Amino acid sequence: MKRREFITLLGGAAAAWPFAARAQQPTLPVVGFVNSASPGSYPPVSAFLKGLNETGVIEGRDVVIEYRWAEGHYERLPAFLADFVERKVNVIAATSTPTAVAVKAVNTTIPVVFTTSVDPVQFGLVSSLSNPDGNRTGATDLNVEVAPKRLELMHEVIPTATNVALLVNSPDPLAAPVSRDTGAAATALGIKLHVLHASTAQELAAAFDSFVQLRAEALVIGSDPFFNNHSKELAELALRKRVPAVYQHPEFTTAGGLMSYGGDVAESYRVAGVYVGRILKGAKPADLPVQQVTKVEFIVNLKTAKTLGLTVPPALVARADQVIE
Repeated sequence: MKRREFITLLGGAAAAWPFAARAQQPTLPVVGFVNSASPGSYPPVSAFLKGLNETGVIEGRDVVIEYRWAEGHYERLPAFLADFVERKVNVIAATSTPTAVAVKAVNTTIPVVFTTSVDPVQFGLVSSLSNPDGNRTGATDLNVEVAPKRLELMHEVIPTATNVALLVNSPDPLAAPVSRDTGAAATALGIKLHVLHASTAQELAAAFDSFVQLRAEALVIGSDPFFNNHSKELAELALRKRVPAVYQHPEFTTAGGLMSYGGDVAESYRVAGVYVGRILKGAKPADLPVQQVTKVEFIVNLKTAKTLGLTVPPALVARADQVIE
């Protein structure tokens, strides 16, 4: 072989090596992230990624995350989940209560990490908190459990109120327990509770019109990802209609709502991220106990209280984690 031919052959082989090396590199695992809300709304994706990073797993470097958002249309969830099952992703992150419930209908052995505000045992997501005993585990936060407390807080601000409304989104699994528990609290306080329903932006406006027609004196907004999407709109409607209202998320109060009281959703997302990272590294969901996030945050907007002509008791202000003046 001539020297020039040898060099040409050698150069061609060297040029081919990078392509061969790339072809042999393993494909990154895929996490299917499904949420019933909208991107950029309340879901703290950054907290989920923080938890993932704590396990040494970095999005884009060690794992591919594919996001699916139902944007309040819960009927889209089964198709999102079925697609991930068919493609055999490595882990499904079901990061809202409607998604966590919808994933039950997907007959699969794919590991699932959920976040929810309901009792996962009662809703059949796991057999027990300490021993999930299946392909699902995750984290819970206190939002359904503290729903009656929101009514009690409003009662402290307006002790004379005997006619109060509760706003729920019927398709959400949270609606039934929130209505039941808040109704029981209303009965104990001698309050007549009207249950209003809204599943679309148009129905939100109609619900506030109904509130006025009922001559209700205060509004408790039920836990729901759809409402989380519309926290700012809910606050604006409450101010425009002069409605004293309480909701679960801080975004509502910072946007002008009177009060918010609810569990630390961001922390439950962080825990979910940690669990996804651990599963990607070989852990089994059945060996990861469901973690209960017990932190609750209470925020009062005194500026809104003044606009509504209300005086928040000093003792209640003193209990708040944050006061907006």
